[in-house]
Amino acid sequence: MMFIDAFFTNNPLWHEQIGKIYALLERVKISEEQSKDVLHLRRNSRILSVGSTTAIEGNRLTVQQVFDVINGKTVFASPHDIKEVKNAFSAYEQIIDLDPYSVDDFLKAHRFITDSLVQESGQFRSVSVAVVNSKREILHSGADFKQVPALVAALLEWGKATDTHPLIKSSAMHFMIEHIHPFRDGNGRIGRLWQTLILTKWHEIFAWLPVETMIYHHQAKYYDALQRSHHKNGTVDGLPFIDFMLDVIENAMYRYVDMETGTNIPANDPANTVSDPANDPVNSFDVLEWIRIDPHINYDKLVVKTGRSRATIKRMIQRLKQEGYISRIGSDKTGYWKIN
Repeated sequence: MMFIDAFFTNNPLWHEQIGKIYALLERVKISEEQSKDVLHLRRNSRILSVGSTTAIEGNRLTVQQVFDVINGKTVFASPHDIKEVKNAFSAYEQIIDLDPYSVDDFLKAHRFITDSLVQESGQFRSVSVAVVNSKREILHSGADFKQVPALVAALLEWGKATDTHPLIKSSAMHFMIEHIHPFRDGNGRIGRLWQTLILTKWHEIFAWLPVETMIYHHQAKYYDALQRSHHKNGTVDGLPFIDFMLDVIENAMYRYVDMETGTNIPANDPANTVSDPANDPVNSFDVLEWIRIDPHINYDKLVVKTGRSRATIKRMIQRLKQEGYISRIGSDKTGYWKIN
């Protein structure tokens, strides 16, 4: 077993980032107090997280379809994709009752996520597995399936006993769940859920923050951070992944504040230094989401949907095009948007 802080190297800069997140917690609290309907916004954020964590694994439902499925509307789509979204939402709805350091609850959560979808739902895998790329090259082999129960038990015990800060601990455990790969399927979804669970036990607001949504919009960087944390000689160092997740958590908090208040991030905000559209000072995230829902959407409809001015929408679109996130196919009148 290798759990005595041996699976990641500490980064001295983490202390500064943790300090920023503490400051943002107060900002989130204030924004919720100012919200006209905090329960509605929390629910919307959770549904977006559910849609994002399943989309990362290839679920093909649009954002609107995810909302419709959760709200009990009829959706004409793959029954598997619909069930996957329903299962994920059920798991997140149970988050308050789960113990992040219980093996039984770990298996129970996997059963929520994969019920009627995979073999060995709620059970550790009984076969060997490997993560491969599009060229069928092995990127990472999961732990020997015979060792999986003991490895998971040791990881959860480490999480319970360590005095490592929850922001670091949750990221490290997320990484190690992906490294161990304890299940035949659903490892990514359970890893992301488990990090949210650990953070929620530290501070309840994390039950609603759009962390999974931020991961989805940085999916390539997410997988790159996982890969860089695995070394060719078989050793691991979760530092790159923890670095990535701390950035994601910080940006998810900015995003949540923006959702709550309906305002843009101030010009002097640290988020302005990030050129990604999900953290753009004019919050291009909203525009990107509506383009995903309706590739034929025009400027006037975006103004109505987002509540922002036409000039602001134009700046958002220009930024997204410059950064290479979207392209315009065809003319302004009859064409459509393509997400790259």
